[in-house]
Amino acid sequence: MTDPLIRLRQVTKTYGTGAAAFQALHGIDLSIARGEFVAIMGPSGSGKSTVMNILGCLDTPSTGEYQFDGVAVEQLDRAGRALLRRYMLGFVFQGFNLLPRTTALENVELPLVYRGGSARERQALALRALEQVGLKGWETHTPAELSGGQQQRVAIARAIVTSPTVLLADEPTGNLDTARSREIMELLQSFNREQGITIIMVTHEPDIAAYAGRIIRFVDGMVESDTAQVPA
Repeated sequence: MTDPLIRLRQVTKTYGTGAAAFQALHGIDLSIARGEFVAIMGPSGSGKSTVMNILGCLDTPSTGEYQFDGVAVEQLDRAGRALLRRYMLGFVFQGFNLLPRTTALENVELPLVYRGGSARERQALALRALEQVGLKGWETHTPAELSGGQQQRVAIARAIVTSPTVLLADEPTGNLDTARSREIMELLQSFNREQGITIIMVTHEPDIAAYAGRIIRFVDGMVESDTAQVPA
């Protein structure tokens, strides 16, 4: 049996000290296989965002183990975690997080700048990523010249331009209407199915979670349920 791509073992996270201490996670055990599409749900304060920050190497567990493809992430220093983010992870956020005065092409190229390589190589990869998300011909437009759905497509292109193993999506449709949300989810689903990118997505919306093959529900810093389903 193949080892999971991601494994959390008895992971806790505590913020603050003494009487002000707050335990956000209570001994989480979680495994995610390569190629899965997982939706993480739960009320505010349930721990789902804390888990996503740990999975994305933006935060570290207080105790417990986090293995990524066999690597003990909790033992990595800051530079090691930055390298893992740079080469293995892509991020999509609710707020798009695009640079306002730069073009779509320049926004997508940004993660490649930190990897080095020539300007020609970066541009070719960014152009290909924009074409993959249906934005061929929109390369020179700035975010102000794009709709919300188009801005999120640029953000997805930026996330996949590095060919990540895992895409972490935090409320990727939170700022979009129903039609644009459906387009974005179908796009994410296509990257999961056709390229094998593992997707871990936080959402509050059941109709968005329906696109995943598995739903993990958090309550009070613990996994309440973990259910497989047939995706929409």
